[in-house]
Amino acid sequence: MIGTMSELISVSQAEALIAEHMPTFGSERVRLDDAAGRVLRQAVHAEHDHPPFDRVMMDGIATHWSDALPRRLRVAGAQMAGMRMQSLPGEGSCLEVTTGAMLPAGSDCVIPVEQLRRDGDDVVLADDCHPFAGQFIHRRGSDCVQGTLLLSPGMRLGPAEMALLAANGVASVEVAAMPSIAIVSTGDELVDVGAPLGEGQIRRSNDTAVRTALRMDGFDRVAMEHIVDDETATRERIAHLLERHDVLLLSGGVSMGQRDYVPAALAAQGVRKVFHRIAQKPGKPMWFGIGPRGQAVFALPGNPVSALVCATRYARPALRQAQGMARPAPEYVCLDQDVDTNPTLASFVPARVESDAMGRLVAYPVPSRTSGDFSSLPRTHGFVQLPPGPGRATAGAAAVFYRW
Repeated sequence: MIGTMSELISVSQAEALIAEHMPTFGSERVRLDDAAGRVLRQAVHAEHDHPPFDRVMMDGIATHWSDALPRRLRVAGAQMAGMRMQSLPGEGSCLEVTTGAMLPAGSDCVIPVEQLRRDGDDVVLADDCHPFAGQFIHRRGSDCVQGTLLLSPGMRLGPAEMALLAANGVASVEVAAMPSIAIVSTGDELVDVGAPLGEGQIRRSNDTAVRTALRMDGFDRVAMEHIVDDETATRERIAHLLERHDVLLLSGGVSMGQRDYVPAALAAQGVRKVFHRIAQKPGKPMWFGIGPRGQAVFALPGNPVSALVCATRYARPALRQAQGMARPAPEYVCLDQDVDTNPTLASFVPARVESDAMGRLVAYPVPSRTSGDFSSLPRTHGFVQLPPGPGRATAGAAAVFYRW
């Protein structure tokens, strides 16, 4: 039976249902070298004060400052980076120092080499050098003290986070386990990228687009599969994939056509439907459910724009949530022009974005002619979400923007 509009759920309902039912995939401990790009699942505290000692910030000399500091100082030795702490012998003397060295005991002022002239065993301060106590000294604990919370669970480990882990002696780190994901294309018309095209055939591209999107989020345990339009083959292959993967992302076979076998095949394997069909355009036929072992199953429409929009709007945020990442704040843009809206469906409109002279982020819509037209998508950065309504969303109106 063809569904009615009353069976559709809203975009916000779909988002909430996915968040409510989405499983988590646990955590694992990996070597620091293998943690880059992963999602942190432990709290990290400062191992010691940072810096752990009063630290010299410039190459030059260290001395004890006073109002009567002479313009000529005797060089009594050196304090190099990595050396144990040296001591300043007394008034009128200095120690040569390098950036990163411990501040010598008895000193409280660093004068950079650019303001000095060497004269035998002495240094002479330049005429325009007016030092003061505390200059060019990075005080112990001024960045943070021992025990300070530095990193929280849910953070993605980029260069700065990795540097903090290394600096605090975290040689192995607990990160979110990486789920095994299968991206499944369905349809007799699909052939591999390197295969010649026969009559009525097209090359698979949805799986490549979705896999690339997932890899941008750090998901690299991704396999790609193809299922032909056959009821028995669909059931058997889906059963096989559910045994081996934590997440299934299917493309096609989810509408209400006579050869759309995916929903029935999922039900036959004990996958519980959470919802089917969202009040949106494109991507209305989207299906989401949970397998008998907690597998997350996203059945996306087969048209390329619909598949990529649904993967971006629902699957990617859900997988990030399952990793323990916090949901980012919405990104708002201003529309550059009027855009037609649908009275009953939310509209996802591809757009490119640029900052204007006032610093606002402006969206320039690049509507697809159909949900199968993805040739214009490379000229866009993502899509705006417009609520249902009669008429148009007017130029200057604010909208939420989702990046590819």
